[in-house]
Amino acid sequence: MKKQLTIALVAHDRRKADMVQWTIEHFEVLAKHHLVCTGTTGSLIRQAFEEHGINADITCMHSGPLGGDAEIAAMVVRKEINLAVFLIDDLNPQPHEADIQMLLRQCRVHNVPIACNQYSADLMITSNLWDNAEYVPKIPQYKDFVRR
Repeated sequence: MKKQLTIALVAHDRRKADMVQWTIEHFEVLAKHHLVCTGTTGSLIRQAFEEHGINADITCMHSGPLGGDAEIAAMVVRKEINLAVFLIDDLNPQPHEADIQMLLRQCRVHNVPIACNQYSADLMITSNLWDNAEYVPKIPQYKDFVRR
């Protein structure tokens, strides 16, 4: 498996503080990788890292409602994302729900691990599979099936 990963970080407005806190807690791991974020989330993470003297490779896409989720989904399809962390606000409607579902679906279809809460993100970011050079994720096999 790759030593340097490209990690997508996305958080809805009411989850941005959680995302910033999570990235600060895991900065030692995250700073070794390329981070791709939706616009506002990436700006907040970059600002927090600068305040803590953390250097990191952060690319900001558009804001989620302006197409950032779709941009990251396209990166998933092109095999440019190795891991995604998407802290979703499940308690409030989102105007770009279709883009959110597209990103989640593309991660599932293309076998990209996606964490939607801090606990699953902790488990994924600390997995020893990332360091195992012999581990290669299986490519999903979508077989034809007969409807009955």
